[in-house]
Formats: sequence, structure tokens, C-alpha cells
Amino acid sequence: MKYALIALLLTVIAFGQDTPATGPNDTNSTAVSTPAQSIPTDQANVQKAKAIIDQAIQALGGQAYLNASDMRSEGRGYSFHHGQPNSLGTVFWRFRKFPDKDRVELTKKRDVIEIYNGDKGYEITYRGVRPLDQKDELDAYLRRRHYSLDLVLREWLNQPGVALFYEGQTVAAQKQTEQVTVMNNKNEAVTLYIDTITHLPVKKSFSWRDPADKQRNVEEEIFDNYRPVQNIMTPFDTTRLFNSEMSAQSFLTGASYNQGLSDSLFDPQAANASKRH
Repeated sequence: MKYALIALLLTVIAFGQDTPATGPNDTNSTAVSTPAQSIPTDQANVQKAKAIIDQAIQALGGQAYLNASDMRSEGRGYSFHHGQPNSLGTVFWRFRKFPDKDRVELTKKRDVIEIYNGDKGYEITYRGVRPLDQKDELDAYLRRRHYSLDLVLREWLNQPGVALFYEGQTVAAQKQTEQVTVMNNKNEAVTLYIDTITHLPVKKSFSWRDPADKQRNVEEEIFDNYRPVQNIMTPFDTTRLFNSEMSAQSFLTGASYNQGLSDSLFDPQAANASKRH
């Protein structure tokens, strides 16, 4: 379904992009852990990594960022195939309730709706409610949500057995950054690139191995055009890459937090009934 694909590609890491405890094993993928021998493990290195991540959280808004309960946003998204645009863009309205509820309304008429609730996903159109196909439509979304920036900073860091590694300075998205890897107790790793001046996250990267062909895939997100929204620094421009090829972009025109979104907004049957009226 064209719109289902577009909606999946629109998904940009953000907040509870959220974050149930849904991992790669739940989405038929295998995490690729960073080789232990290639990462320094001394205490000074760990303290350096923690200090950089703490700075990033403070730059994002500190407790305002960590305690946000929901987010509304709107904008336009674009999808790509082999790095080339394959659409003229689609307007969207997005509603997220952390940690694991997400709703995307597409087209100017807002007549195509994607809902993600826990580990389930649905598409609502004039035809009614359709569960998203697990392999072709849902798995990629759940994987991105599991490795999202917000899950890493809000959830992974509080889990027992998490490990932090400082890997030095590097250039990412044309900015000088500090590179830090966060590894959870399942040996799943996410690498963050933090701007040395603003201390805001510039890029996030993770890898996984396809269970079918055993090939290693790398997914990246680049965050840009940060703006303060209710004391939370929010990236209004996000670019997603798959194996170094651009796969999606989104550009926000508005955002807000803590709007008291109702759980019924993420009920596919309620959404379908509302569309009929």
C-alpha cells in the first residue's frame, strides 16, 4: 500500500518513537554487537562517555525532555528509493504518547491513518481497519523505535548492565562531534554523535543482521534545525539513511508537547468510527 509505505518512511526518531521493550528479536532481526576488543573499557573512558551523554540530555532540555509525556507535530515527509526521491512529499500530522503509542495522519484530507500501539500496527482508510503486515510493514518501524534516540536516552541508560564507550572526536553531518556508543545488556549498540559546541545529538547509528540473508545493515538518522519548543530542543529536520543511502526525510512546520493525548486516539477501532463520522 503506497500510503502505508510512506507512513513508515515518515517515522522519525523521536520520542517514544518511542519505546516499548520491543527489540530486534521481536522484529525478526538480529542485533550486531560491537566487537569488545575494539572499544576501550577503562573507567576514565566510561566517565568521559557519561559526561558527554549527560551534556546532550541537558542540551535537549534536561528534565523537560526526559519527562515529556506526549508530542504533536506536523510537516511534510519524503521517501526515497536507492537514494532517489520517489514521491512529491506527503503532508502529515503526528501524535505520539510515550513510550509506545504513535498515530500518523496523511494527505491534506487526513484520510489515511497509521496507528502503532505497543507491538501492533494498523492502517485505517475508507476500506476500514487493516493490520499492518508484520514482515513488510511493521518490523522496520518497531526496529527503528527500539533503537530510537529517545529510547536510548530515556530507557536504555536506566537499565542494568548498560555500557558506555567514548570513541573520540569525528566529523558527522559536516559538524565536529564526540562519538559515544551505548550498549545494553543484550549487546545491542547505538552510536551517538554529539555536537562539540551545542552538545546536541547530530546523528545516531545502529546496525543489525538480516535473519534471511545474514547481511549486516546500518541505519542512521541525522538531526538538524533544532528549535526550542516548550523548553525542549526539537529537531525540525530529520534525514534517515539505510546502508548509506537516503531513505526518508521529514520537515516539521510545528510541534508541541504534553497535550494530554487520550489513549483512545491510538485505538484503531475508535479511529475508524471517527472517520466514518
